[in-house]
Amino acid sequence: MKVPFLDLKAPYLELKEELDAAYQRVMESGWYILGQEVEAFEEEFAVYCETKYCVGVGNGLESLHLILRAMEIGAGDEVIVPANTYIATWLAVSYAGAIPVAVEPDINTYNIDCKKIEAAITSRTKAIIAVHLYGQPADMDFINEIASRHNLKVIEDAAQAHGARYKNRRVGSLGDAAGFSFYPGKNLGAFGDGGAVTTSDANLADKIRLLRNYGSRVKYENEVKGFNSRLDELQAAFLRVKLTKLDEWNERRKQIAIYYLQSLQEVVDLKLPYVSEWAEPVWHLFVITHPQRDNLKNHLDTSGIGSLIHYPIPPHLSKAYIDNEWTRGVLTITENISTRIISLPMGSHISNKLLDRVIEVLQKWASSSK
Repeated sequence: MKVPFLDLKAPYLELKEELDAAYQRVMESGWYILGQEVEAFEEEFAVYCETKYCVGVGNGLESLHLILRAMEIGAGDEVIVPANTYIATWLAVSYAGAIPVAVEPDINTYNIDCKKIEAAITSRTKAIIAVHLYGQPADMDFINEIASRHNLKVIEDAAQAHGARYKNRRVGSLGDAAGFSFYPGKNLGAFGDGGAVTTSDANLADKIRLLRNYGSRVKYENEVKGFNSRLDELQAAFLRVKLTKLDEWNERRKQIAIYYLQSLQEVVDLKLPYVSEWAEPVWHLFVITHPQRDNLKNHLDTSGIGSLIHYPIPPHLSKAYIDNEWTRGVLTITENISTRIISLPMGSHISNKLLDRVIEVLQKWASSSK
């Protein structure tokens, strides 16, 4: 029995009629860029995220990049980022011309360790990017308190956390602005690339709308050097359909996570995800750690169980940042995590039968490895 890491076809099959109708609606409209579907989705997603504004953009990386640009953060400035994150968070800072300053993660949640942020702040620091990694909210009150004392902007990287809550508040509304990705594998995924910025700052939202469209409000009248980063009408129409199911699908992910946590707690040397009492994660990923990670992954592969490593190479050790002269051993917690993590199959449409197969394979492997 093969178990895919994620079934991307199942959501379409569930919503086939509604998604096909959305496709027909857009195609028959004859309007495919920045039209009624994008405007409607922006309104609906802003309400969902409990913010005043949403601006649709090309993808998650560009959502963060445009936020930084709109905040006028650039050359010579420093932005605090988690050491343990996908490289897109760092790239957004680099694209703006600023310098990413890495802070190690909390060993339990794998989100940025708030107690280590203040030591990384210098006179050049302009912002903190908090990543809600794997769908687990970062400790935003702690981060906002630090930012307030040092007059820093706070940006949420919510690319993996659509619908998550922190102390009963929706992720995406917890800082000055938030960047979302609608990459197909996300909890709220498009059928291609897409992204959005949420904020309650009218001026910031206006700047991002300007920047995403060549720096233009009126065609051929370019006020600033902008970019081409626009959410497609077709993807917006699809996202509007899927947004109506997001809470239901997230609840299914939660139940799957609970089932994993209950079934795997006795597996030797397996470290399961930790959830803070104030967090309501949406379980974009279910990430475990094991000292024999590579052997475990090989066993899962040969057993037909899909698994992935998020992420095998920390940004500071990637070739992309070799010019920053980072060396192995500087960010030891991040590096250690990267050698032990592995993500198990997770998605709103995985069946109980497939879950049982994953758990059975893990339990048998652990018993035979003693």
